[in-house]
This record gives sequence, C-alpha cells and structure tokens, in this order.
Amino acid sequence: MAEREDRKIAALLAERSLNPRPERVLDEAFSGSVFFDARDLLQVKYELVRRVQVDAWSITRAVAAFGFSRPSYYAAAAALEEAGLPGLLAERPGPKRAHKLGEEVLAFVLEQLASGAAGRPRELVALIESRYGVRVHPRSIERAVMRARAPKSGQR
Repeated sequence: MAEREDRKIAALLAERSLNPRPERVLDEAFSGSVFFDARDLLQVKYELVRRVQVDAWSITRAVAAFGFSRPSYYAAAAALEEAGLPGLLAERPGPKRAHKLGEEVLAFVLEQLASGAAGRPRELVALIESRYGVRVHPRSIERAVMRARAPKSGQR
C-alpha cells in the first residue's frame, strides 16, 4: 500500500497537482474517503468551486472548508470557466519563450548562418556573447532557428 501511495504522490508532483497543505482541507467529503484525496490539488480546487456553484455554499464557508483564500476561489472559478479542469493546474515554471534570443539576436543568427560565416549554431555561442552580452546554449539556438524557419500556420 505504501508503494502505491508513493507512486500517487510522485504522479501528483509530476503533474503539478500535489496540494502543499492537505491538512487544511476540512470538507467532510475528504475525511476518510477512498475517492476524495486532499493531496490532489486539482480535485480539491474543483470541489471548492463545485461547493459554491452547485451546492450553493457561501464562498466564505467553502474557502474555510478547503483551506483557500477568497482570491484563490475566484482565480480557480475563473480558470475552470475559461479552460476546464486543466485550467486548475499550476502553470509550468520557467520562461515561456526564448527570452535571450529576441528578434535582434535571432536576425543576427539567421544572417550568420545564411552567409556561411558560421556553419553550426555551436559556433555562434561566442559571437552572440561578445556582441550581445548573453550566453545562449547551442540547443536554444537550434530550436530558435527551427521555429524561425518553420512555415507559419495558415501559410503554405
């Protein structure tokens, strides 16, 4: 049984859905239930919103029972409305775009590759660092070049 619990915790962690404060969930549905699991943040947030919207609980009562704040309730309700269950998951940490390879740096990279001055992205690392003062991994350059050269959606 402990191994199964460990696997579940690992899965919840991997999906960014492990509740950091399961002990704050006081809702009676979660106490001693085989189905409801206070460690599952996605399930807890869904039930929080459901208690208000379906069971007509007050927001104050619901946030107290689920260990959340009022702003957290409003954020969860909006996320569920906008994106469904996946909207309740935390976003992946880290940059959302290639922030070191902006338009100017990418134009330089493409120019260097087109002119033959640099044969491979690995050769561009030092050039980019000396010219723009940023250190970029060769694989980041490769991905940026692939994105730049890929046909845009809707174009043939």
